[in-house]
Amino acid sequence: MLLEPSEAAQALNVDEKTIVRWIRKDNLPAESMHGDYRINPVDLLEWATERGIKVNPALYKMHDADTRPLPTLCQALQAGGIHCGFPGNDKETVLRNVVAALELPPQIDPEFILQVLLAREAMGTTAVGDGIAIPHVRNPILVQLPVPKISLSFLAQPVDFGALDGKPVQILFTIISPTIRMHLHLLSRLAYCLRDQRLRDILGKQCNARAIMDVILEIEKDIGSAPL
Repeated sequence: MLLEPSEAAQALNVDEKTIVRWIRKDNLPAESMHGDYRINPVDLLEWATERGIKVNPALYKMHDADTRPLPTLCQALQAGGIHCGFPGNDKETVLRNVVAALELPPQIDPEFILQVLLAREAMGTTAVGDGIAIPHVRNPILVQLPVPKISLSFLAQPVDFGALDGKPVQILFTIISPTIRMHLHLLSRLAYCLRDQRLRDILGKQCNARAIMDVILEIEKDIGSAPL
């Protein structure tokens, strides 16, 4: 499922020429196919999220036949868990520990998930600024997970993720989902919530799972009446 520049322009509410300029000059990831650009929608949403660009929620509905109900952010967090004082002093160790805490089904190889997460990091940082990163599998269909999970990890010590703002990462939202549609939906919701000062404030305090879930539940109630 790759997007044409015109579809990417629709998703970001800009014109097609702006998309082409971003590809050529601002590192928007794209593939060149017979002289035409094609864009992975996951890459597009990540790139926009890193730069604070609002995304039309129709993006995650494009070209996807998956009709399963979409989970809320709270449901995905309940499945993945909130972890305090998470160990690790470098990116690989932290991600290895994150995978170990995900409680994956026995048919899914944790080492494979780790390598896919590391491969995504090698393409470019998943840090989105202010000490927060969103590690994830770039191509969700590689992971046959029954339900999507988001693991929220508060690191015991900051770790360098190569963030654009230069700040080390201390909070990870790790997304593992079974379909592109679900991944885009959850990433879009997470990006919306992270723009809300209520969540920023609670994340900046002590790791309090109940308080964090209550704030996210409150913000998600607002999403139906606000653009993502």
